[in-house]
Amino acid sequence: MRDANGFDEFYRDTSARMLRYGYALTGDLAEAQDVVQEAYTRAWRRWARVSGHPAPEAWLRLTVARLSTDRWRRLSGWRAAVRRAGPPEPVGPPSEDAVVVTAALRRLPAPLRQAVALHYLFDLPVADIAAETGAPVGTVTSRLHRGRTELAAILAPARTPEVHDVE
Repeated sequence: MRDANGFDEFYRDTSARMLRYGYALTGDLAEAQDVVQEAYTRAWRRWARVSGHPAPEAWLRLTVARLSTDRWRRLSGWRAAVRRAGPPEPVGPPSEDAVVVTAALRRLPAPLRQAVALHYLFDLPVADIAAETGAPVGTVTSRLHRGRTELAAILAPARTPEVHDVE
C-alpha cells in the first residue's frame, strides 16, 4: 500500500523546487508544469520504491530531466518539419460575413448558441448534440428552431422603405 501522507509531505517539500528546475530545463512554464506533473505521477505510481530510494528527490529530478529531454527531442523533430515545409501562408482577416455572423451568435443565449454551433459548425445530428449536452432530443430541436429564428431576426437587414411603399 502507498503511503499517501508520506507522498503528500514529499510533494509539499519538493514541488516548488521541481517546478523551478523544470522551468530551467524547458524554458516554458506550461511545459515545465506538464513535465513536473508527469514526474510526480510516476513517483506516486512507484511510491513504495521511490520512498525507499536513498535520494527520492534525486530520483524525481532525474525523471524531470528525462521527460524534458524527451519533449525537447519531439519539438526538435517538429521544428525540422516546419523548416522543411516553410512558413505557413499568411491568413487574411475574417470576411465581413464571418464577423457579422459571429456577432449575431454572441447575442444568442448560451444554450441556443451551443446547439446552433454544434449543428452547423460541427455537422452534428440532433441526437449527438443531445448526448453531448445532456439535453433531451426535443429540447435540442427546440433550441435549434429558436436559434435559427433569433439569428434570422438579428441578421435581417433593417427594412428601408421602398419607393413603392411611400405614397
